[in-house]
Amino acid sequence: MKVTIKDIAKDLKVSKTTVSFVLSGIGTSKGISASTQKKILAYVEEKGYQPNLLARSLYTGISNTIGVIVPSIGDIFYAELVKEFEVEAKKSGYILTICSSERDVLQEVKMIRMLKTKQVDGLILAPTEYCGQELKSLLKENFPFVLVDRYYPDIKTNYVVIDDVETSFVLVNKLIGQGKKKIALITTDTHITAITLRNEGYKKALKEAKIPFDENLYCEVKRNDYANNIIEVLDNILEKVPDIDGFYFTTHYLALETILYFIKKNIPISQYGLACIHRNPIFDTLAPTMYVARIPLDEMGRKAVNILLNEMNNKTEIEDKIGYEISLSNALN
Repeated sequence: MKVTIKDIAKDLKVSKTTVSFVLSGIGTSKGISASTQKKILAYVEEKGYQPNLLARSLYTGISNTIGVIVPSIGDIFYAELVKEFEVEAKKSGYILTICSSERDVLQEVKMIRMLKTKQVDGLILAPTEYCGQELKSLLKENFPFVLVDRYYPDIKTNYVVIDDVETSFVLVNKLIGQGKKKIALITTDTHITAITLRNEGYKKALKEAKIPFDENLYCEVKRNDYANNIIEVLDNILEKVPDIDGFYFTTHYLALETILYFIKKNIPISQYGLACIHRNPIFDTLAPTMYVARIPLDEMGRKAVNILLNEMNNKTEIEDKIGYEISLSNALN
């Protein structure tokens, strides 16, 4: 027979409110004596009490759940990052509810609203496109959230990102240091702030090295069906600039598709200088000499969760939101 809070209160001759406070972990803050808390906890352990988590969250306003929305859980970057969120959140007794927006802004907004109705205590978001109005609504109601991997300069929010300009600058400089002068920029999703900043870092490196920017070496791949779209882009660039000597990729999946293109076309990879942000383990085999900025996902995950936990506990004002930028200057190989 299922034991209820009412049963516990009756058997121990205490109020249901007292039992609820103790089981919610707020007995001490509510002034309940240590002996009473000990008695209640011993009883529920003996009886094998299983709480109604939904009812408890409705009562306390706390579900010990964090909502996570990423563009694609199938992307190795986000899969690994979510794992780090989970490890860090678990330390504080939180579990994750994970959603994939599939890079659809309308789906993203729908998921934000759905997770809120499910009483999550806060959100970690890697937004796909500009859902600024939804974020402004979250800020207005002081709902805790933190952005990861990208942010919006015109909205004051908590966020954790890498130093995109400096990372791109350093990577392209590595190629220039190899004597490369015709370096292609292979990029995508230029509406995302992080990508725009990476493109800026590429141009900054060329400018400081006094290498003219060549429009023929600027290659934007449409994100939708990128595996096929990149073929046309690469065919075009090799035709227009046959003496190209380097490639800089603003994200890992563009690097992988380019390497596969080289293999299928029997083009020696070693004739090009290669650089990329974020590591895919397969790069160690297919392109071991490529310069890669290894994003410290453990630091990013740990920092995002801790910023969110602080936000949930303190409900900070807008001017106190935290923008945390991770330097990758020591994370290049």
